Amino acid sequence: MAVPKETSERYEKLKTAINRHRHLYYALDRPEISDAAYDELEQELLRIERQYPELAAPDSPSRRVGGEPLPQFKKVRHAFQQWSFNDAFGEQDLRGFDKRVKRLLKTGSEIEYSCELKIDGLKIVLTYEKGYLKTAATRGDGVVGEDVTNNVKTIPSVPLALQRPIDIVVEGEVWMSEESLQKVNALRRARGEPEFANPRNVAAGSIRQLDPRIAASRKLDVFVYDIAHTGGEIPATQIEELQYLRELGFRVNPHFKAAKSLEDILGYWRQWQKKSKSEGYWIDGIVVKVNARGLQEKLGYTGKAPRFAIAFKFPAEQVTTVVETIVLQVGRTGVLTPVAHLRPVLVAGSTVSRATLHNEDEIKKLDVRVGDTVILQKAGDVIPDIIRVLPELRPSGAVPFKWPSRVKECGGDGRIERVPGQAAWRCVVKNSFAIMRRKFRHFASRGALNIEGLGPSTVDALLEAKLVQHLDDFFTLTEEDILTLEGFAEVSVKKLAASINKVAKRVLLSRLLIGLSIPQVGEETAILLSQNFRTIDDLVRASENDLYVINGIGPVVAKSIFEFFRDRDNAALIKRLKKAIVIQSEKTNIARRDLATLPFAGKAFVLTGVLKGMSRDEAKEKIRKLGGTVSGSVSVKTDFVIAGEETGSKLDKARKLGTKILNKREFLKMFK
Repeated sequence: MAVPKETSERYEKLKTAINRHRHLYYALDRPEISDAAYDELEQELLRIERQYPELAAPDSPSRRVGGEPLPQFKKVRHAFQQWSFNDAFGEQDLRGFDKRVKRLLKTGSEIEYSCELKIDGLKIVLTYEKGYLKTAATRGDGVVGEDVTNNVKTIPSVPLALQRPIDIVVEGEVWMSEESLQKVNALRRARGEPEFANPRNVAAGSIRQLDPRIAASRKLDVFVYDIAHTGGEIPATQIEELQYLRELGFRVNPHFKAAKSLEDILGYWRQWQKKSKSEGYWIDGIVVKVNARGLQEKLGYTGKAPRFAIAFKFPAEQVTTVVETIVLQVGRTGVLTPVAHLRPVLVAGSTVSRATLHNEDEIKKLDVRVGDTVILQKAGDVIPDIIRVLPELRPSGAVPFKWPSRVKECGGDGRIERVPGQAAWRCVVKNSFAIMRRKFRHFASRGALNIEGLGPSTVDALLEAKLVQHLDDFFTLTEEDILTLEGFAEVSVKKLAASINKVAKRVLLSRLLIGLSIPQVGEETAILLSQNFRTIDDLVRASENDLYVINGIGPVVAKSIFEFFRDRDNAALIKRLKKAIVIQSEKTNIARRDLATLPFAGKAFVLTGVLKGMSRDEAKEKIRKLGGTVSGSVSVKTDFVIAGEETGSKLDKARKLGTKILNKREFLKMFK
């Protein structure tokens, strides 16, 4: 059926008008018509589309919600690396950031910065081609995210078509207002469903719903704040960039400003710290960027974050709660971790009922007892921590925590023993189901071999069905084996089998060493070993002294590694793994004379505590780039211990050994 000319013209006018009013409402916050009038225009356009489907344009409102639920999300490799910001937690951290910027730019003059609110939501990456939305993806790990285009299209503030027909990739934050959260929770209460704790988690969860109708019902919003790439010119400053994004049709948070000095930044931070609850959406700090794009490009990036920007967080939230009991949790190496079970309390937007107490020394240091009222601190997604006991509120019958002599989960008769020379306790029996479960889960986890689809519940099911009894058994599983597990269909079986086969073709030596759960060997030590031994066979043949002479490995760690590979069962496991997987060497071929010229060559560092304003990974990267090594434990071979806040037993040991201890400021001076 031919479309009448007047209908076609009416449709085009309606579409243009609707998109114009959407832009006025969401991007410019200047509505010219009522919501009811806007809805009526939209309904008229949809009626025309139903009668003449061929008219439906890519930027039609009807494109926002539609289609059947997806079976799963597709992975998307970002065309441009997605960075995260380093954090600052106080004035000193901010001043340190400013000094680093000036040092790198070789200037003593004041730098102009931009200040923006840091919205507490989910990062999203939007790609437009010739002005039309092509894909929307989550950040993921910064390299690969998930395609959530259908869900993002349901968000009215995301333009399906821009004001200009350009190619552009932008970044923004998906968020939910507190008002929308209240409405969603009212509906859930009426249905007898549990309420959501905070808008941040709902926003993130909604974007990852396979059915876009669920995302549409949640009334999400987006603020766009950065251009990752464009075919056209990018404005000369961050402030101008935000204004340009608004002109293109994006919703931009209006509360940005240029700062001529650090005092301007601090004033903005203090102002919004007080006002953060007044906007109706969650704000957890501010983002400070060097304003001039030319200077941003000169400063560049570290391995994970821009050098020209920092997230200046608001202070961590603290609450009080009561310790109801202290239990011992069995780890993958059999080491026991004390965990405080708490009276549930809402802190930083989530309900917390547990907090780790780390080890026996930490319990003694805090003198925490069952029944104690404690101060719990949590900042954003950081694990909550008990920072203090309030002894004046202690019940009269509270007694110091006493370690039991037996723990049922340890298997056998449940006996436990103190690890010689450490604050840790461990199970005497080494192969209980609890230990095996944690060990197998860890082997498959993202931090080790990263076998996609082999999550904790699947690992447990394989163990309970006795389909795996040794780590190498993962690589001998057949599709028929997996199909016997409850809840697995043919498609999911094929996916898991393909994932296992993919991993088996290439396993970095360091990843394997992490996955083996060798006592005393964490990520740092695994990297050290992979840099010093070309193959797993070289490492297996190494003597205790061969290990001990490596900077960053002390006598306790050397002995632990040596004894692990001398164990008959472990030796047999390595032989089987060599047949099942391809282990890739990581040892570099840099000449010793070249290494010797680096300023930290031959120096071993240990990090302890929180280095505010600098992630631990960033500190490690700095050390390694200058030829140093990083170890997880203090020994006589440690040259420097870098101590942040909230340090533990490593600092005590460094003092006993007379090891040089540096605070964060002294550590950073070493790089000047």
